Amino acid sequence: MHSNPQIDYDEDVLLLEETIDVRDLVVYNDDVNTFEHVIKTLIDVCQHEPEQAEQCTLLIHHKGKCTVKHGAYDELTGMCTAIHDRGISADIL
Repeated sequence: MHSNPQIDYDEDVLLLEETIDVRDLVVYNDDVNTFEHVIKTLIDVCQHEPEQAEQCTLLIHHKGKCTVKHGAYDELTGMCTAIHDRGISADIL
């Protein structure tokens, strides 16, 4: 009797994906920080490409906030702290 290890593997991967709690790192608009500062922060902290950082910054400016990163809470905590350390408001939701 031959079992199919691929099926077992796929079930394990599916189970792992279901147990990860994906959160959003949201950055908020303010009247203090410049576009350049926010763009540089997103590049440095979140490893955004310059174009992605610029688009997120425009959304933050026009919509009041933008999700800049998705991930596990533990993964986002350091990024959120680094953004706060640069004087920018952010939350993990």
